[in-house]
Amino acid sequence: MNSGVAIDFRNPAVVRKAGMDALKKELGTVGAAYFIRQFGTGYGDYTRDRDLIFEDFTLDELIREIKKIDASHN
Repeated sequence: MNSGVAIDFRNPAVVRKAGMDALKKELGTVGAAYFIRQFGTGYGDYTRDRDLIFEDFTLDELIREIKKIDASHN
């Protein structure tokens, strides 16, 4: 980026290429790929799935389970 060439930051393709070039320069190709994988959007409907998983789970049960997990780590 310090090559003295102006970058048109209004153009997403240009920004993406400049960003990838910078990542590859600093992290290498494999490192850049690992970095980018951290920002995946995932899939599914988390809110719906969470509601289905916990629909019959009471707050008291949740507290009991947390205490069990906490006790097993001590």
